[in-house]
Amino acid sequence: MDTMKLLMIICDGMADRPCQELNGMTPLEAAEVPNMDSLAKKGQSGLMDVIAPGIVPGSDTAHLALLGYDPRKVYTGRGPFEAAGEGLEVHKGDVAFRCNFSTVDENMCVTDRRAGRISQETDKLAAALNGIKIEGIEIIFKEGVDHRAVLILRGHGLHPDITEIDPHELCKIFESKHNIPESKKTARILNKFTKMSYEILSQHPVNLARIEEGKPPANIVLARGSGSPPNVPSFTEHHNGLKGAAIVGISLVKGLCQVSGLDIIDVPGATGSTDTDINAKTEAAIKALETYDFVLLHFKAPDLYGHDGDVPGKVDFIQRIDESLEKILELKNTIICVTADHSTPCSAKDHTADSVPVLIYGPGLRHDSVECFNELDAMSGGLGHIRGHELMQMLSGLAGKNPKFGA
Repeated sequence: MDTMKLLMIICDGMADRPCQELNGMTPLEAAEVPNMDSLAKKGQSGLMDVIAPGIVPGSDTAHLALLGYDPRKVYTGRGPFEAAGEGLEVHKGDVAFRCNFSTVDENMCVTDRRAGRISQETDKLAAALNGIKIEGIEIIFKEGVDHRAVLILRGHGLHPDITEIDPHELCKIFESKHNIPESKKTARILNKFTKMSYEILSQHPVNLARIEEGKPPANIVLARGSGSPPNVPSFTEHHNGLKGAAIVGISLVKGLCQVSGLDIIDVPGATGSTDTDINAKTEAAIKALETYDFVLLHFKAPDLYGHDGDVPGKVDFIQRIDESLEKILELKNTIICVTADHSTPCSAKDHTADSVPVLIYGPGLRHDSVECFNELDAMSGGLGHIRGHELMQMLSGLAGKNPKFGA
């Protein structure tokens, strides 16, 4: 049997719920997506619980599942993936965190968890915190995309099992606590770092300038997602020799793909934000299929618009993704999958447990009666209702990569 190439297109947070602004349609239903619709019409559609029914997926656990891993077995926290995506090594004994540059008032109440989605000069803020020591523990701190950053605590006697310091909402921050001696030490260091970040960043010239310009200052760092180095099996070994690559801008997914052994293809203009060069990423994915068996193409922006509750922005970006897929339709000998890693409804402004639509198209494969790609039409598709960790196995099987089970 001839084998085919695999292209997985993940539109982060694209799935949604009915929006009043769209007369009860979701952004995907309202968007004009002729290329996705064409793939759905020629292929099969369905719904997918990325983790399991009723479970709200994190971006990290969701992508682990979509790459064919069981998150319950390999997940050790988000921080190490974020760090890897920013080019930082997480050593044995380290504790890594994902962070936000945030804004608090004089009473330590959070007024903006993303500091106005700050996107410039965060490298200067990070440099003011990187390299300091607290109780002999080295602080390794680096800026990420927009308001994001990563933190690594390095030293003796640390443990990642601590509560988070980020309240995830606009309220007073709380200190991280735990009872295990190593965890108590880690929590104490994190609390001291958080207070120190406020003392240093509040007086930083970048933030003084932002205040003068009427912008929220990035005057504190809020950490969450503590984790130790993960032990993720090689993607190639896990999927019968598939050689894979990823085209992604955001550090979390980039790091997760790196840890799993996928090659990262850097694309100029791939920012991991709303200003990313969509066409350049899509063209890079098409080019990569000449060399690789599997390519993951990731777009972050639909999730950002969902978190902001920006319905028109989400509709527009979904349409822009679809426009870039026109050349994808010309691919030969390639199985194409389009899906989301989770739902980020504009009404909820956060991840939810809602199933996501998924489509699979490949030359010569079966097709169903679905003609449009969206959450509602996918319900009647031939793929039925699947789980995230099953998707990669299905794709590799359809591509002729899986061995026969039995005689």
